[in-house]
Amino acid sequence: METKIIKVTDKGQISLPVGMRESLKIRRGDELFITKNEDAIVIKKVKKEDFSYLLKHSEKVAKRLWDNKEDEVWDNV
Repeated sequence: METKIIKVTDKGQISLPVGMRESLKIRRGDELFITKNEDAIVIKKVKKEDFSYLLKHSEKVAKRLWDNKEDEVWDNV
C-alpha cells in the first residue's frame, strides 16, 4: 500500500501524487468516484463496468414507472 500526505488548498482541492496516478493509469479527463466511509475518503478510478449494474437497475425502475397505469391519468390533462 502506497501512502502519502497531501495538503488541501483554500478551494478544497487536492493533487494526486504522480506515482499514484501513474500506477493507477489516471489521466487528465478521467473520472474518479469519491465516497466517504466513516472517517475516511475513498477515491477510485471509474471504469465503465463499475456502474453497469446501476444502469441495468435504473432501466428496470424507469420501465416500472413509465408503465404505471395510474400515471396515465395525466395524459389527458
